[in-house]
Amino acid sequence: MERKDVDIEKVTPMMKQYLEIKNENEDLIIFFRLGDFYEMFFDDAIKVSHELELTLTGKSSGLEERIPMCGIPYHAASTYIDKLIENGHKIGIVEQLEDPKNVKGIVKRGIVQIISSGTIMDTDTLKADDFNFIASITDFKHGYAVSYADVSTGEIYAFLLEHNPTKVVSEIINLGVKEVILDSKTDKDIYSILKNQFHLTLTITDELSDEYAYIYEDIIDQRYIHSVKHLLAYVIHNQKRDLSHLQKLQIRETKDHLKMDVHTKRNLELTETLRLKQRNYSLIWLLDKTKTAMGARLLKNYLLNPLIDKKGIERRYDIVGTLLKEFILKSDLEKYLTEVYDLERLSGKIAFGNANGKDLLQLKSSLKVLPQISEILEKINYHKKLTDFSDLYNLLEKSIYENPPVSTKEGYLIKEGYNEELDELKNLRKGGKDFVAKFETEEREKTGIKNLKVGYNRVFGYYIEISKGNTNLVKDEWGYQRKQTLANCERYISPILKEKEALILNAEEKIIELEYDLFCNIRDEVKTYIPKLQETAKIISEIDVLQSFATIAETNNYVRPEITENEIYIKESRHPVVEKVINGEFVTNDIIMDKNTNILLITGPNMAGKSTYMRQMAIIAIMAQIGSFVPATIAKIPIFDAIYTRIGASDDLVSGESTFMVEMTEAANAITSATDKSLLLFDELGRGTATFDGMALAQGIIEYIHQNIKGKTFFSTHYHELTDLDKTLKHLKNIHVSAYEEDGKITFLHKIKEGSVDKSYGIHVAKLASLPDSVIKRASEILKVYENKENKRDVKIQEALPIDELMPKKSKVEEELEKIDPLEVTPIEALNILYKLKQDANK
Repeated sequence: MERKDVDIEKVTPMMKQYLEIKNENEDLIIFFRLGDFYEMFFDDAIKVSHELELTLTGKSSGLEERIPMCGIPYHAASTYIDKLIENGHKIGIVEQLEDPKNVKGIVKRGIVQIISSGTIMDTDTLKADDFNFIASITDFKHGYAVSYADVSTGEIYAFLLEHNPTKVVSEIINLGVKEVILDSKTDKDIYSILKNQFHLTLTITDELSDEYAYIYEDIIDQRYIHSVKHLLAYVIHNQKRDLSHLQKLQIRETKDHLKMDVHTKRNLELTETLRLKQRNYSLIWLLDKTKTAMGARLLKNYLLNPLIDKKGIERRYDIVGTLLKEFILKSDLEKYLTEVYDLERLSGKIAFGNANGKDLLQLKSSLKVLPQISEILEKINYHKKLTDFSDLYNLLEKSIYENPPVSTKEGYLIKEGYNEELDELKNLRKGGKDFVAKFETEEREKTGIKNLKVGYNRVFGYYIEISKGNTNLVKDEWGYQRKQTLANCERYISPILKEKEALILNAEEKIIELEYDLFCNIRDEVKTYIPKLQETAKIISEIDVLQSFATIAETNNYVRPEITENEIYIKESRHPVVEKVINGEFVTNDIIMDKNTNILLITGPNMAGKSTYMRQMAIIAIMAQIGSFVPATIAKIPIFDAIYTRIGASDDLVSGESTFMVEMTEAANAITSATDKSLLLFDELGRGTATFDGMALAQGIIEYIHQNIKGKTFFSTHYHELTDLDKTLKHLKNIHVSAYEEDGKITFLHKIKEGSVDKSYGIHVAKLASLPDSVIKRASEILKVYENKENKRDVKIQEALPIDELMPKKSKVEEELEKIDPLEVTPIEALNILYKLKQDANK
């Protein structure tokens, strides 16, 4: 039976309630709470039973045919919800909205929360060391505004982008966003790519919210405000709870951080490996010696957004250096940080209203060690101070039991001595239970039945249990009334026991009710401390990252970088990850580029280490700009504004172009965006096309970088003819990776030396890869034929091409337009610029 065929007026009141909720929320799987189960019906039941491998049954609902149904226990729902969220679904949780005791007829129900991949608040589900971002994309036709938040921690960010769908998709994937909300004006291609290629949870809506205006009260640009309102509308609609833990909006300016696109971050394996897409053996795996979940997340943020501010970088170096000197303080700091729980996500749960007793105990444990951490921060002259939370600690210490239950509605939450009324009720309950224990002893003596027991269950309350062998001893004068017969015993009740039962259970019910109210009041009191707790979390996470940097520097013998203007001088550099995972000793290499050298043209055999050399340069630059010490004996390095890489094959995010097209697109992006302060890495550019085409393009790009960009560039190639460019390009220098050949066998030395090589040793590498001898022999013969042909040709490709003469000259208006960034221009400035350009065009 399908839902669309059901006459809503013929079903039972409960099923009518379900259908009304489901018909208004077609995109949700409805978890409908009935007793101790969440139940699903119709198409939801069929879908969920299949995906979760549950039994599909039927339910009577007033119709001739039973409707499809499946269910799960509500106390185990999180496991099932996690799997459905992972499969891309959104879950609507339906609960009772009224107390059944106070209602005649059917209890009102409604959706109390919508759970989607970007709005998960359950810390057991979320990865402790990673963000869980939900993003909004709004299209302003001239550009995009993107805002994104981690609802579990309350952090919100926003940035502007040019009107380029590829860049928007790249940024969303770069951030690791789990769910995206788009407005109806956004390019449908963006929706399609994010949905089909990256399988993100997507929603199209134009709803805005004016709630929580404090988040953007300091922001002037309306594009940011509009974007955040768009994001908030969706989050508020889904969560339906207090979100006062959301923090003030942070604008992410690209000019404040080292720019790296998604390809660069993947090629350098910053947060996951290229091959297996896992954290192990990535750079973050090596750097992460943090002790807190907050620190681990901040480290990832640092790694993806390195600084370009010299003062900020040097400040981090200073703290790392101090921790290395003060190793005893560092050891104590590590010990205390281990005791700190995830204050950011605890704050979120407290505001959200789903923090339980264990969460408040975790908060108390964290607060307990803050005075010791504060003392250490003062001793190392840390620039921020921690808040004193002694009042909050004392409140939690005197109120919350040391081992509370998971649920907040089972009692055993509040300590004795905290509330007078609660203590009286507990004494009453204790008196009743003492009576029960005494009653059992007296009844055994009175009846002579040694195995007589007094027990309790929710159906019968307190009862007397007598084994079958002793039931003949029961006398009418004792007033026992048979209540239940079991296989091996009989259960009875007695008037005296029932009288005490009413007192005990009444006290129990009042205790649970009062403890819940008291707990909610304590949680509300804790909520007032959230802004200070979030400030504290930021300080703790930063010092945690810096102690992690100190730990890896000490363990791996890293050195403090010295920041220069335009000179690279790195002695005995190493690739930090490769040196940890290879068998044997890593071969160190110098990286030297003085003020007069902008391009290193790298030649050498395949597999000799050209790519590793280039990658370790980029990784050392990134480590230096996040404030870490680096793997070298001396490191003098400038601050780069961007890193552009063209290394290996990569996937085109949008159009599915050929490898060569992707290669050229990435190269174009690099040379049009790079400045003289950028770092460029090109690994064998041009190999995806015919030899002479590739060689010509490689030379053209090298010349363009040399003449126009002048950024530090590493360019590896197998086109050995290009090595003659050092005669015409004064800022280019040849280097090569050495290899040793003897008796047709090759040994890679992995050592960088000055000058060029004129041989690629490709066939030798094939031999190392165990290609059949017959193939190797034939390839060697063919190679000799090609080499003879090349010797006969008189091709001189080394001459610089007059590219500037061939290119059409740009008009003055075009030149002016290229200087304008539309995202940085105010409306009044735009009008003034337009007026000036019109005057120039008419001249």
